[in-house]
Amino acid sequence: MAAGTGEDVAGRGHERRKVGAFTVQRVLSGMTSPRVALVTGATAGIGRAIAFSLGRSGWSVGVCARTPGKLDRLLLELHGAGVAAEGLPADVGNEAQVRALVHHVAARLGPIDTLVNNAGMLVAKPFLDLTLEDWDATMRTNLRSLFLVTHEVLPGMRTLGRGDIVNVASLAGRNGFVGGTAYVASKHAVLGFSKSLMLEERKNNIRVIAVCPGSVDTGMLANQPLLPSVPDKILRPDDVAETILTALKLPGRAMVSELDIRPTNP
Repeated sequence: MAAGTGEDVAGRGHERRKVGAFTVQRVLSGMTSPRVALVTGATAGIGRAIAFSLGRSGWSVGVCARTPGKLDRLLLELHGAGVAAEGLPADVGNEAQVRALVHHVAARLGPIDTLVNNAGMLVAKPFLDLTLEDWDATMRTNLRSLFLVTHEVLPGMRTLGRGDIVNVASLAGRNGFVGGTAYVASKHAVLGFSKSLMLEERKNNIRVIAVCPGSVDTGMLANQPLLPSVPDKILRPDDVAETILTALKLPGRAMVSELDIRPTNP
C-alpha cells in the first residue's frame, strides 16, 4: 500500500470511522477498551480465516503480507465485512519491517492485546534433497518471525496488563513425517518456545496458546507428493480459526496452553 496515494488516504479515513464505531460498541457493552489483534500470514489459509473470525467477533485486526497487492485485497475484503483492519507489507523475518508493522497497527487501531503468530512455510523434501536455502527459509519464516513479532508486541501487552499470544504450530511439532526434517524441526521449536513463554508470562496475565492442527486444506498442503491427503476429509481453515476464537473467549482466569485439532476421519 503506497503512502500518500488517494486510495490509501481514503482507506485510512474509512478505517478511522470503523475504529470509532467499534470503540463505541465496546463502551456501550461495558468493555473498557477495544480488542486489537495482529495476525501474521493473514492473506490465505488459516491466517485469513483467523483474521475474519476475530474481526466478526469484534476485534480490530492488523495484518501483513510480503506482497502489497495481496495485502490491499485482504484489507478491502475485511473492510467490506465490517472489520476494522490495518496493515503494512512486511517480511516477518525482517526486524525493521516487523517494528514498522507493529508501530503502524498500534498507532492506527490501538494497543495490540492479541497476537496470532501464523506465518509459516513448508518445504517437504527428503533430507538429502533439502538445500541450506530451504532450511534457512523455513527457520526464518517459521521460527525467526516468532521471535521478532512476539518480542515487539509483548512489552505493550505487559503495559496493558493482559494479552493473548497464539502460536500456530502443528501436529508435526509432536511427530515426524518423511520429508519433514526442516518443517518438523521448526514446529518442535515453536512448541518449546510456547511452553517456556507461557510459564514466564502467565504471572503478567498474558496467556500463551500453542495450537497444533493436523492436515488442513490450504495452499501450503496442495501439490505435496510426500503428504497425500483427501481434501474433503481433512480440516478446513475455518475449523482452526473457530477453535482459536473459542480459546480466546475463555475468561481471563482460564487458559488453554496447548491445543491439538485433528481431522475426525482422515
